[in-house]
Amino acid sequence: MIAWSIGNEVPELRKTEFQWVPEKLYALIRQYDTTRPVTAGSNNPGAASNGFQKFVDVFGLNYHLNSYDTVAKALPNKPVYASETSSCVSSRGEYFFPVDWNKAKGFYNFQVSSYDLYAPGWAYRPDLQFEAMDKFPRYAGEFVWTGFDYIGEPTPYNQDSTNALNFATPEERAKAMAEMKKLGTRAPSRSSYFGIIDLAGFPKDRYYSYQARWRPEQPMVHLLPHWNWPERAGQVTPVHAYTSGDEAELFLNGKSLGRKKKAQYEYRLCWEDVVYQPGEVRIVAYRNGQKWAEQTVKTTGAAAALAMAADRAQLKADGEDLAFVTVRIADAEGLTVPRSNNPVSFKVEGPAEIIATDNGDATSFESFQSSQRKAYNGLCLAILRTKPGQTGAVTLTAESPNLKPATVTLTAGQ
Repeated sequence: MIAWSIGNEVPELRKTEFQWVPEKLYALIRQYDTTRPVTAGSNNPGAASNGFQKFVDVFGLNYHLNSYDTVAKALPNKPVYASETSSCVSSRGEYFFPVDWNKAKGFYNFQVSSYDLYAPGWAYRPDLQFEAMDKFPRYAGEFVWTGFDYIGEPTPYNQDSTNALNFATPEERAKAMAEMKKLGTRAPSRSSYFGIIDLAGFPKDRYYSYQARWRPEQPMVHLLPHWNWPERAGQVTPVHAYTSGDEAELFLNGKSLGRKKKAQYEYRLCWEDVVYQPGEVRIVAYRNGQKWAEQTVKTTGAAAALAMAADRAQLKADGEDLAFVTVRIADAEGLTVPRSNNPVSFKVEGPAEIIATDNGDATSFESFQSSQRKAYNGLCLAILRTKPGQTGAVTLTAESPNLKPATVTLTAGQ
């Protein structure tokens, strides 16, 4: 759908004395274009019936899952869609214990657990959003806040006063502002935690939840957490899985921990009582009784080497083409060491330059322009850009103390 928007979460959604604003905007748009619908993103379910709805052709609802039915019934002849959803927060590769399904938990050391259960007060884990969409199929689309992490707004670890706009009642707002005040005056994080993908472009676990949901015909299964927990030997370490299959069986060191089938409105499979022991966790997913996909996660050895891979081998020598090079901290068998944060330095030879590095860590204040970057939970990124009119081999080298270095060679051509 291509539409004109007259606002997102604007005050006139709640204040009827301001409805002259959407009325005027609607008339202005219609003066120039009568072909495309007009819409708005509403964080107030009451806007579906307080008069505001007269000035949109398509009604977008942000969050407020318990109002999906009310809004749909208030607008029987008007299209409705999920204009902003979920706002679940997580940090790639971070898992905190015990695992609590209370969405207000899972926050520690300025990171957020990647069990994908945690969210600000107004928001929800993806599972609940999926359930609402399935229960109320009249709602089109689903715009997730957000696809990528972004600079700023590191909820729940910020002092950004604009967060006060996200609460419907004065009581909720006062409670949230009091919690933010406890954090002090300095924002301890540079970027958000909302993304399905982190700021460096690396998928979080949540990515696979959406993959299972949005690409149901693609065979896939993804389990979490990683399996490097020496301090948790003998302790309960829950294992969750996302799959486009309808059931799965989990194995720990070859022993079955049971086969589970998705119930209605269930979007992940959970083995909550797994007792950690090092080795191998394997999951086999099934669909309609047939093997569908599988994944194995192993306890790794110590960090031993760097491993590099570029997203392309050929670049245009136009001064604009980019190559994104992923660096992994690997053990002697080539497995990514999930809790490693080794410093990595880069150098490039040939007709290209390093224009940015990153690692996806919301608490990292290293310069994006630096040629050095600490890995974050086993990964970091270097971005190369070609030099205009210069062709030939481009070699990027990554080094880290006490680890075997890695190189990757690309070609810049016309």
